[in-house]
Amino acid sequence: MDDVLKEKLALGRLHYARREFARAEQYLTQVVEGNPTFADVYNMLGVCLHDQGHYQKAQRAFEAALRLNPAYTDAALNLAITYNDTGKYHEAQQAYQQALTTSGAAPGQLDNFVRGKLANMYADIGDVYLSAGLYPEAISELRRALSISPTFVDIRARLAGALRDSGRRDEAIVEYEEVVRQNPAFVPGRLNLGLCLFAAGRLGEASDQWNEVLRVSPGNHSAEIYLKFAGLDPSGAPPAAPRQ
Repeated sequence: MDDVLKEKLALGRLHYARREFARAEQYLTQVVEGNPTFADVYNMLGVCLHDQGHYQKAQRAFEAALRLNPAYTDAALNLAITYNDTGKYHEAQQAYQQALTTSGAAPGQLDNFVRGKLANMYADIGDVYLSAGLYPEAISELRRALSISPTFVDIRARLAGALRDSGRRDEAIVEYEEVVRQNPAFVPGRLNLGLCLFAAGRLGEASDQWNEVLRVSPGNHSAEIYLKFAGLDPSGAPPAAPRQ
């Protein structure tokens, strides 16, 4: 994948994580047109299209994801939902059974779809507590969500933000570091990790994060502004003193 497509993919993932599906669709469509080999990109594109009511296009995207990876549980579940929404109930049942078969769930255990639904429910409860300023309760619910689905970086980023805003900066840094470890291209995670590191006096590490954002998302305005406010140029070095 060339640098231009990498940038479009990073932007597509960013808008997708923010649930800005119309904007994400524009970038993800360009990615699959340039390199149609990534099942997860087709799955994200399908979600974007389904959210906007473009069910036939969403169906084709999910089917493409499954052609590339027949064991892709999330894509199979999304396809089942799309079939159901368009009245293809038999196909929906078949897709759902395929998802259960490949999910790895043993009898009496949660499959991946149910895990995701539960995790998001706990996270939504956490957001309600956050809106009321009840940080301990919010943090507890977000941690509960992550105990079910520890790879949901958007939920982990919300946990990190709650920890930061409640004054628990060191714990927030640990969570933001895990976010960027799990998804190095997750720009909001790197931006906020940099802010926490900067507040902790770890200037060099903060600049590393913001410069990495500029590598993943060239011209990112937030990263450029943070570097400027920190008195750093985009390379992470202090600006040269003016000549006398």
